[in-house]
This record gives sequence, C-alpha cells and structure tokens, in this order.
Amino acid sequence: MKQIIHKSIAMVMAVVVLLTTMSFTVDMHYCGDTLVDFSFIQDVKTCGMEKAEPAKSCSKSMISKKSCCSDEQLIIEGQDDLKQDFSQLTFEQQIFVASFAYSYISLFEGTKSKEISFLDHSPPFIRRDLQLLHQTFLI
Repeated sequence: MKQIIHKSIAMVMAVVVLLTTMSFTVDMHYCGDTLVDFSFIQDVKTCGMEKAEPAKSCSKSMISKKSCCSDEQLIIEGQDDLKQDFSQLTFEQQIFVASFAYSYISLFEGTKSKEISFLDHSPPFIRRDLQLLHQTFLI
C-alpha cells in the first residue's frame, strides 16, 4: 500500500512539473464581439469578413473602413528557472552545502577491516531446553 501511495505521489509531482514548465499559445479570432474560432496548434479560421486588399490603381480613391474582425493571441509561458545556480549562494551557504554533501557521502562508506571481534569467544552454555520448559512446539 505504501509503494502505491509513493508511486502515485511521484506521478502527480511529475505532472505538476510538466504543466508548470510547458508553454503554449492560444490564437483567437473575433468578429465584432463574438468569438468565431480559437486554436491551440494552428492558425485560426477566419469568418470571411476581413477587410479586402484594395487594388493598386484605385487605392487612393477608396475610403478605408476599420474592419470589424480582430485576432488575439494569448501566450502562456512556462517556468524556465528550475535549475538553481550554485554561484548565487552566499559563501556560508556554499560551505554548508559542501560539508553536508561530504558528510552524507561518507555515511555510506564501508569499514575497511574484516576483523571479527567475537571469534575468540565461545557461545553461551544452554542449561535447559526452553521449548520443553515452556511447552511451545513448532508444528
């Protein structure tokens, strides 16, 4: 049960890190005040009422009107500063981190001597058989 909880918490934390570091863009096309289309991946489809390009010969004679359509782009940027730089720490913090890492690594070093200290001692003398004394038998 404990392993299942640990694995599920690890998966949730991985998803949280993925979602906070992911960036994406939402493109939206409005016609007036009405949302016509939005898209996460590709360009949005238009409603067809955009301002047409005037011809070059008659561009001076036409009166330009403001288009009722508008495009908006919503950019959501993810977190980029996940890796801490060791140089941003103060000198005292760097000393603490270095000494903590050294002492933590030295915890897992094994003993170098293969000497067995109790080899010269004889085992204790058993005066009574405890299973018979307490009437406990393994079946």
